[in-house]
Amino acid sequence: MIPIPLAELEQAMGAPVSGVDIAVRGISVDTRTVVPGDAFFAIPGARVDPHQLLADAESAGAAALVVERTASEVSVPTIVVENSLEALGHFAHWYWRNRLTCRTIGITGSSGKTTTKDLIAQVLRSYGPTVWPEGSLNTEVGVPLTIVAADQHTRFLVLEMAMRGLGHISYLTRIAAPDVAVVTNVGHAHVGLLGGIDQVAIAKGELVEGMNPDGVAILNADDSRVIAMHTWTRARMVTFGLSSSADIRGERVRSTARSLQFDVIDQRTGERTAVGIEYIGEHNVSNSLAAIAVGIECGMTLMSAAEALNGAQPRSAMRMELVPGAQGVTLINDAYNANPESMKSALTAVVQMNGRSWAVLGEMRELGEFSEALHADVGRHAAESGLDHLVCIGEGTRPMHEAASDRGVESLWLPSTEEAIPVLRARLTPGDVVLVKASRSVGLDRIVTALAQDEGGAAG
Repeated sequence: MIPIPLAELEQAMGAPVSGVDIAVRGISVDTRTVVPGDAFFAIPGARVDPHQLLADAESAGAAALVVERTASEVSVPTIVVENSLEALGHFAHWYWRNRLTCRTIGITGSSGKTTTKDLIAQVLRSYGPTVWPEGSLNTEVGVPLTIVAADQHTRFLVLEMAMRGLGHISYLTRIAAPDVAVVTNVGHAHVGLLGGIDQVAIAKGELVEGMNPDGVAILNADDSRVIAMHTWTRARMVTFGLSSSADIRGERVRSTARSLQFDVIDQRTGERTAVGIEYIGEHNVSNSLAAIAVGIECGMTLMSAAEALNGAQPRSAMRMELVPGAQGVTLINDAYNANPESMKSALTAVVQMNGRSWAVLGEMRELGEFSEALHADVGRHAAESGLDHLVCIGEGTRPMHEAASDRGVESLWLPSTEEAIPVLRARLTPGDVVLVKASRSVGLDRIVTALAQDEGGAAG
């Protein structure tokens, strides 16, 4: 972050400051991460009111506090605002507009957006100083924190933008309107909250609506709902995908147990090259094509973008992450999140790997009235994909278990994660490949931890 005089921080948020004027050198929303010179934003959470921890922020070296009520117990300068979360957004927007000159890339989609963000960052950082969020800092807190991590040297700012309802992405684009907007796909994630997949498309399309109209929308040619978004902006459109109509097109996809190889063609110029990445799951070809398209639109050649992508490895945990397990078992930890489309892609990937295929699946949350039908649909896909063994965990997965069993898959339903661990330990054999996937709140990563610990003898 470029140091900001406290008076300008006050100006950015439209609230008076009490205390001497100093330079703020960073932003924090967690007292455990405050470093000297930070402005600490006291944003109330579900479990903790940070206003009770202001002394901790001061002790850690906070230069200023942004609070929703007067803080008499501290001596550092304070700015009192009505809503500290909104104040964070106001400051991030002010900083983005007044201090940064970089090109802003925004990414959204029902699945794959974090992986695509990581791939885009790998491409762009080879071309110029690039700032992007580690993990999934994609909310009204995470996006501002990513913005203020950029400085005068930053050439590319990569922002992942997520939503849990209509208007969420619009809010994020008002903080930083992307010059390049990437939409990976529209699926059933959050369909229970929004009422239908077309509503999901509207919510995701807010990224395109809120982008810089002089920029470029990079859209998935293989998803009709995404392609339709080009009418929602005056920005130029570039498409990617496996479709023959895609501007940046993938061909000749070859997958191994631990990597993907494919050809990429810029159909506008006729250029072609080969790419290899250390990811599993053919859905990552689409994510890679989006990253190459971004590189080209940011000034790179097809060859240089592809070269930068070669050898890319997963950077974010619990997203098709290969983990060695006990006795020669391979675990695929994809337990960060789940929706019907990402479940199906992951099932296809595990079946394509060498070894007896297992899927340990938990509930997909936030599907509402569509939950039973969509869980059953995943069970049918498990059977059609050729999966060897399915373990379904939790009440919401009963339709998945029943649909798979009806179609001949050896499927087992268990009520809890704790009951699944000993069952898997007893049944897995060397060479097995085990996919573990569910919505994050299910906590299915505990299974990966337990089975991975076995290898070192830590779990028994």
